[in-house]
Amino acid sequence: MESKLPVLFLCLAFAACSANQHHDPSVVGYSQEDLASPNKLLDLFTSWSVEHSKIYASPKEKVKRYRVFKQNLMHIAETNRKNGSYWLGLNQFADIAHEEFKASYLGLKPGLSKMGAPPRPATTFRYANAVDLPWAVDWRYKGAVTPVKNQGECGSCWAFSTVAAVEGINQIATGKLVSLSEQELMDCDTTFDHGCGGGIMDFAFAFIMGNQGIHTDEDYPYLMEEGYCKEKQPHASVVTITGYEDVPENSEVSLLKALAHQPVSVGIAAGSKDFQFYKGGVFDGACSAELDHALTAVGYGSSYGQDYIVMKNSWGKNWGDQGYVRMKRGTGKPEGVCGIYSMASYPVKNATHWGA
Repeated sequence: MESKLPVLFLCLAFAACSANQHHDPSVVGYSQEDLASPNKLLDLFTSWSVEHSKIYASPKEKVKRYRVFKQNLMHIAETNRKNGSYWLGLNQFADIAHEEFKASYLGLKPGLSKMGAPPRPATTFRYANAVDLPWAVDWRYKGAVTPVKNQGECGSCWAFSTVAAVEGINQIATGKLVSLSEQELMDCDTTFDHGCGGGIMDFAFAFIMGNQGIHTDEDYPYLMEEGYCKEKQPHASVVTITGYEDVPENSEVSLLKALAHQPVSVGIAAGSKDFQFYKGGVFDGACSAELDHALTAVGYGSSYGQDYIVMKNSWGKNWGDQGYVRMKRGTGKPEGVCGIYSMASYPVKNATHWGA
């Protein structure tokens, strides 16, 4: 037993260091000395601008953005000093004021379901009786998740969340991972959803069903803005679904049951400064008051005693952990952190439609 103690000690030390690595200034790209020096702050802004290809229309605009950059940097530093379970970092949004950010990059509109849409009959939850769930699931490693995409300055998160979920169930059903078209939803799904003006995933699933499928991203590429709906292309392939279902509200176990079987579209309250600059760790922090953004849950697991759900975002790989965020679970709140159990749904693809 004694011979194993040094090894055990080393393992625990390594775990502790790994768990606290976000306190290393190199993780977020600056030190306390940088924050105290105007010259270093300006150098940091300059190098950040080059890294993110920022070009400003005038010296006045550049000065304005520098001020916003400093304010955001101070928020990042102050949050990281709290030694929480997650940490923040500079990303492509560092020169954008928070109100501007919310207006341009969030697009989930739960209220649309109450504004003229026909009432929807209650759906079943096919995974209600699922038991013996795996302790961890990650659909990225199962080949059911396409690379992280970027919605750009457009409130089209609802389309990206929808498409990621359909890409997932299509791969599970057919064995083929095909990148699908968010732009088709932007241009053609306009009865209740509103392109860059926002939408919800259930309406988009219903559109795909009524449209007899959705085109590939290659055939109908993303423009980062609304366009005209293209007619069906005779030789272009489409991916179909046969239905969609809602996950029971405010039920963590129900979301885990669904997620054990396929990626799931999820609405969250992401309109906070902490979420804007999330860099890594298990997020359990500040949230906005209402659901305002859509992501796709692609797995769940546990790390250093922190249970989490892995979510794919659509703000590019420079945001978060290579475009992903781990949301804390097991908090005891029925709605979950940032309301992640309030509005979740997934597409259905029956075996008879596997070839399409």
